[in-house]
Amino acid sequence: MAEAPWTSVSLPYLSGNPADAWGAEAEEHGQTGTQKLTEVTELAAPGAVADALGLPAGAPVVVRRRVMLLGERPVELTDSYYPATLAAGTALAEHRKIKGGAVALLNRLGFPPRSVREDVTARLATPAEQTALELPEPACVLQLSRVLLTDGEQPVEASVMTMTADNRRLRYQLTL
Repeated sequence: MAEAPWTSVSLPYLSGNPADAWGAEAEEHGQTGTQKLTEVTELAAPGAVADALGLPAGAPVVVRRRVMLLGERPVELTDSYYPATLAAGTALAEHRKIKGGAVALLNRLGFPPRSVREDVTARLATPAEQTALELPEPACVLQLSRVLLTDGEQPVEASVMTMTADNRRLRYQLTL
């Protein structure tokens, strides 16, 4: 019998709750979810990131790159970008885990989450993604691009999550 699809919901990740949302989600499925911070650096914003953050092309941004693990298996690559002017001098620019997560830190810094835009696409994995996610060739991935906005619709975080597509479903629940 096939394993039930894994349904992911974004709201716990955006609530700024100090709990480990990924760990809690994995636990709901009887597994262990952890993450490994692989890089924190400042760079010139790639075009799509600059557009998402409302910055000029090539503006400096801080990127936090992580690998999400389910047990020992990598299942997601997550790159979160922040305007360098916002991240400078904060834990966002430091190579360490942020207590409560980045959304909670943004809230403490005076940038509370007010809305989010998400786009989901499916595509073939690149060779680098196949290696990082230990995927066969060819393999499909889901890509979730998220922009977190604060007061005045100001974008403060742009994240690109590349996920294994096997047995994964994304759910959107809207309250009107």
